Amino acid sequence: MRPRYASTSSFSHSFGPGPLTPVIRILVYTNIAAFVLTTFAPAPTLWFGLRPADVFGGLMIWQPVTYMFLHGGLFHILFNMLALWMFGTELERMWGSRYFARYYFAAGVGAAVTTLLLAWLPGPFGAGLYQSLTIGASGAVYGVLLAYALYFPNRPIYMYFFFPIPAKYFVMIIGGIALLSSVGQSGGGVAHSTHLGGLIAGYLFLKRGRFHPILELRYWLVRWRIDRSRRRFDVYDGGRRDRIH
Repeated sequence: MRPRYASTSSFSHSFGPGPLTPVIRILVYTNIAAFVLTTFAPAPTLWFGLRPADVFGGLMIWQPVTYMFLHGGLFHILFNMLALWMFGTELERMWGSRYFARYYFAAGVGAAVTTLLLAWLPGPFGAGLYQSLTIGASGAVYGVLLAYALYFPNRPIYMYFFFPIPAKYFVMIIGGIALLSSVGQSGGGVAHSTHLGGLIAGYLFLKRGRFHPILELRYWLVRWRIDRSRRRFDVYDGGRRDRIH
């Protein structure tokens, strides 16, 4: 049974969402264990990180899943696990552990599939992706950020810890950065492509069976007009209650 979508602008003054929920606890502990292991024995990274050449040529079909549990440095895993806790805990409480786990892996594997598909592009960008090694939970975490912004669009997020902006705009900004970085750099856009893939996969998972590009464009135009009117004239939110907004 799919969860219903809701919108709220409530704000909690306490730091963090509370204790780790069951799935997030397992993910955090597993990522930490894998990080400690690969710190002292880095060889498994080459087997379990995502490298399109290995997936297509060596049939290492486990890599689109296992790459999510590997990280390249302390700050890499720290920020990913912090974001997973900060933004995923409330989603798991709201959705339930089973649905959250399905969503998390759908976003992470979808990010890997995006990287694999882009690796077939002609030119230096595709060639760079084909031979590159991608690790980290960032693709799945970006999917979590997207879901958080869709359910709590006006919840403030402190960008760079100083500038509060609504969650919906925060995700738009990081999505735009990922898109521009992935198309603008031949080699450095590898991780950005995975981030963008996590956003896309997460959105399609939440919208599965109900996605129509023209209707979506029309709906978001109506939503934009309603939000603009609300800011100008203090009107109440409108739109279809069964839709993400």
